[in-house]
Amino acid sequence: MAMAADGTYDPAERPRRSWWGWGHADRALPDAECVALAAQLPGFTERTDAPERPLPVPEPARLDLSPPRLAPPGALAHRVSTAPYDRAAHTYGKAYRDVVRALHGELAAAPDLVAYPQTESEVADLLDWAGTHDVAVIPYGGGSSVTGGVEYRADDHAAVLSLDLTALDRVLEIDRTSRAARVQGGVLGPDLEDQLRPHGLTLRHFPQSFEFSTLGGWLATRAGGHYATLWTHIDDLTESLRVVTPAGVNESWRLPASGAGPSPDRLFLGSEGTLGVITEAWMRLQDRPRHKASAALGFAGPGGFEAGLEAVRAIAQSGLHPANCRLLDPGEAALAGASAPGRDDESVLVLGAESAHHPVEGRLAELVAVARDHGGTPRTRHAPAPGGEGGTAGDAGEEGGPGDGAVDAWRRAFLRMPYLRDALARMSVLTETFETACTWDRAAALHAAVREEVGAAVRRVTGAPATLNCRVTHVYPDGPALYFTVLAPGRPGREAAMWDEVKAAALETLLRHRATVTHHHAVGRDHRPAYDRQRPEPFALALRAAKTALDPHGILNPGVLLDPARG
Repeated sequence: MAMAADGTYDPAERPRRSWWGWGHADRALPDAECVALAAQLPGFTERTDAPERPLPVPEPARLDLSPPRLAPPGALAHRVSTAPYDRAAHTYGKAYRDVVRALHGELAAAPDLVAYPQTESEVADLLDWAGTHDVAVIPYGGGSSVTGGVEYRADDHAAVLSLDLTALDRVLEIDRTSRAARVQGGVLGPDLEDQLRPHGLTLRHFPQSFEFSTLGGWLATRAGGHYATLWTHIDDLTESLRVVTPAGVNESWRLPASGAGPSPDRLFLGSEGTLGVITEAWMRLQDRPRHKASAALGFAGPGGFEAGLEAVRAIAQSGLHPANCRLLDPGEAALAGASAPGRDDESVLVLGAESAHHPVEGRLAELVAVARDHGGTPRTRHAPAPGGEGGTAGDAGEEGGPGDGAVDAWRRAFLRMPYLRDALARMSVLTETFETACTWDRAAALHAAVREEVGAAVRRVTGAPATLNCRVTHVYPDGPALYFTVLAPGRPGREAAMWDEVKAAALETLLRHRATVTHHHAVGRDHRPAYDRQRPEPFALALRAAKTALDPHGILNPGVLLDPARG
């Protein structure tokens, strides 16, 4: 928590993060490593327009930001900042196009004001003030959106306020009997786990953005965590919500389940800040796991990934519910350093099992046996001693102990990947990630279509060959979630435009195969055109009506999920 010496909240006391890119500024790759990394990409050194040095990182104080168009509300002026760093850092999320625009100093969309409310009543007061003064309000948690979810793109409000919720960062109440906790929405992932740990409890929700995202952000975007089966999305862990809207406070009852009409929580889960601000939630918890084990298996040869898909399907339908079940194609496995030496044609399946109550070696052995039946070759596996805190496969949110080499390599690469993305962006390399889910009967065809069609689009857009990798991140009895990574040398100055073209081509392929336009990255503004085609029109009518009723002045996150509507 960011507290000043007198005990009051002071955003200046927070560890300063990178304003333009991912994570902590001191973990960004130095210039020489940016150059060396880009040189490894096929086709990069052959480009006549390939940059010799990375784009410099602008200083926030030297950015040409427009003056704020409105003064902060007098009673809450001490909670509001107009400092260049705060305004620049709250302009965009962390998508590739956000990073390259920030590096080029393109910050016309910077908010006029950044507010750091410390109480729910201050949130309500800020919404009241914004409605009265025609100020667009962009709810902001950790700012890790990769779909334009926190960027103002409308142009018809008097001013823009970025509403940073990270001062609302406490676990307020714990019900040990029901194994649940009442938590404020602005708490970052590590702070949440730190507050639960003394009670022997955990939320066990670890998205890749865990270190830099908030509970409210997870709820507002229906985030998916590392755990690849059973309880995969934050929806599954939500008991009730408290949401401040311009029309009043919506608080649902705490219940294990209810059949009383449509769920009030489902209206706000995934609403992405368009209907209200999630200030609190009762979350279902678990006992902290004491028994963990992990393993990796290789699937070699031209049909290795397809064989791995069949193994993953069998596991998903077995009822064994591994904590982790991730299949990396050969390119992804090589990128993560998870391949066996000399096996650049090998797909790798990463498995993990854990329990708070009993050893899991037997369950892991069953999982490995299923994968072996489908052609997987086991590696050595690691089982931390009972009571240990060694990290299980996929548990990138906690400290990891020594383990299987492929598992550990995947975990390290998984956490470092956003920093590598930023390094490549500084070298004008196009990097795009998109994810989806479909039923098993269409999975292999979708994978092949994406490789062919998106690969062709990248070659057309960039004039260079595409590196296109895939991993399976979550599995269900009826289908997988596929996560694709695209790399290609770009053209300096056209990075964002090229990203837009590749994104459009990828979404078109997903729609044609009736695969979801997002499994866990949310809609934001970048997925809006495709989301409009996936969403049934009667539901769109209901959503527009809810927006009008709850946000009559149309101030909350205009353009996300729906076209801006003014009262």
